[in-house]
Amino acid sequence: MSASRAIRGKVLWFALALPGAWEDHPWGESVAKVGKKVFVFLGLDHHEADPPEFAMTAKLDESHEHALAVPGAAPTGYGLGKSGWVTVPLRAISPPVDVLNNWVEESYRLIAPKRLVGELDAHRPA
Repeated sequence: MSASRAIRGKVLWFALALPGAWEDHPWGESVAKVGKKVFVFLGLDHHEADPPEFAMTAKLDESHEHALAVPGAAPTGYGLGKSGWVTVPLRAISPPVDVLNNWVEESYRLIAPKRLVGELDAHRPA
């Protein structure tokens, strides 16, 4: 298994553990949603490239500039970049998984209903 595939799997597992999160596959792409809204895109499940190239796209506010500093990161296309979405390549040199998971959680908090964010906070250790 490639490093990028392993990183992607860990990020997806984290995303799906958030309250109300579920996986969907619009356009053949893996995404994590809360309700009907996507909070993280994780790209296609299979890649023709060798080694496969995976990326994560999340909506970021506080971490936006930090994410854009990752080599290869860019504002997301299709007009999403104007709304704070950033696409970060998942490579062996990516930020550590805990940083990626923090970005997933930040995106979740921006997208999820307040009730579910409250549920997330209630289950955090003090």
